[in-house]
Amino acid sequence: MHRIGWVAIVLVASLTSCTSGAQQNSIVVFAAASLKQVFTQLGDRFKSDNPGAGVQFNFAGSSELATQLTQGATADVFASADTAQMDRVAAAGLVADGPTTFASNTLTIVTAPGNPKHLQSFADLARPGLSVVICQQPVPCGSATRRIEEATGTQLHPVSEEPSVTDALNKVTTGQADAALVYVTDAATAGAQVATVKFPEAASAVNSYPIAVLKKAPQSALARKFVATVTGGTGRGLLDQAGFARP
Repeated sequence: MHRIGWVAIVLVASLTSCTSGAQQNSIVVFAAASLKQVFTQLGDRFKSDNPGAGVQFNFAGSSELATQLTQGATADVFASADTAQMDRVAAAGLVADGPTTFASNTLTIVTAPGNPKHLQSFADLARPGLSVVICQQPVPCGSATRRIEEATGTQLHPVSEEPSVTDALNKVTTGQADAALVYVTDAATAGAQVATVKFPEAASAVNSYPIAVLKKAPQSALARKFVATVTGGTGRGLLDQAGFARP
């Protein structure tokens, strides 16, 4: 029994050491929900280029992520879908390096395949009886929607306001809404599940995406390597493929 007890202690110590080592070589990235697909790909590329390194992602609406960070959440990198939420984090003294803008994105309308409601413009979203979903404010896709409403004088009457752009998209792909305002990249990700209706007024509310290493990053050196992956040629290529515009 005494021998078995020592074996157990050695095994526990070994597992603890391995776990600690894994944590020491892993970064935590808080990223806007609209970045989920492309950042997952970038994370795989980052791990391939940095053997032994790991990446853990927290994808959500940028405003929610900013709130988590300002309330004490620990992360290495923050990538926001607009400058306003990055500014919140920077104003709280949480940003180590000046944010770098690495992409931009624009809203579009998505409907069920075939566009059964025959939507042709942003103003059509105010049509009586149409169930429209948008993002909450201050979620970046929600803030962009409000800017377009103000610019066009069109007031929407959404049936729901979602905490992230992926939630808004899901309402259409699951048949719970007739239309939603999402980013062009999310519409592209949905593929044949939706029809897309572009509208010129979207150009007045383009969102820029900044990324930054956080001041209390447990793995600041690896965090900077990840940011370099995103902002360098590798990231640019994958962002282009995903439909993100250049900053």
